[in-house]
Amino acid sequence: MTSNSKKFSSLGKRVITALVGAIAIIGGLYWGMWGYFLVFLIISTLTLWEFYGLASMDNMAPLKIWGSLIGASLFGLSFFVQSGLLAHKFILLIFPLLASVFLIKLYKKDAKPFTQVAYTFLGIIYVSVPFSLLNIVVFLGGGYHYQIIIGMLFILWASDTGAYFSGIMFGKKKLFERISPKKTWEGSLGGAALALVFAYGFSVYFTDLSLLEWIVAALLIVVAGIYGDLVESLFKRSIEIKDSGTAIPGHGGFLDRFDGLLLASPFVTVFISLI
Repeated sequence: MTSNSKKFSSLGKRVITALVGAIAIIGGLYWGMWGYFLVFLIISTLTLWEFYGLASMDNMAPLKIWGSLIGASLFGLSFFVQSGLLAHKFILLIFPLLASVFLIKLYKKDAKPFTQVAYTFLGIIYVSVPFSLLNIVVFLGGGYHYQIIIGMLFILWASDTGAYFSGIMFGKKKLFERISPKKTWEGSLGGAALALVFAYGFSVYFTDLSLLEWIVAALLIVVAGIYGDLVESLFKRSIEIKDSGTAIPGHGGFLDRFDGLLLASPFVTVFISLI
């Protein structure tokens, strides 16, 4: 198979997988709050599980099962609290769960127990907290609203797509060569331009935010998304792997696919909560 044929085959696989994944996610969001809950609970849990698996490859021993259960509990508790199904005081339940990590490690014979505790907490902070913050966006102002989160996802996907094709066609000046040799300024600017086009489109049809607010949110998503990808690249380079996994054909693993969202979510959540 020639180099061009391989590229075409890889691109085709990426496109098909992206379409199937997008349909599943958007379908869950349109289905209602329980569809959103199920889809993002699965995504956040699998992403955290993948992070712990990568940490294990670096000779770490985080509490993979228990940490994943805590992460799922954090997402679930924030969902039920933000939706009004539970009183806000129930979010406090997460703290005994976090404290239990120390108790479990106390009975395990690890060479560096506090390093393993730290990696367990890191996974929850890096993965579960950003996904849990999406519950604030979805239930902002009371009731279930999917417009903003759909906008966030499409803007992030538009940025990635625009950066990919702009980088191939025009990419010359490296953005952050030490961490990600393939990323270029031209690709990033192309991704930002396409993201802003999508932001304008959403301002016309999705009126939860004004045009200016969509533009600001898009810029936050683009910049934070780029850094989110770089952070994950730094993590992968530290353990000398190319992809975080093989769960998503053509895209690598869940961390590869959602790394931008992990860093964009806190910034957009704070912005939307303060306006």
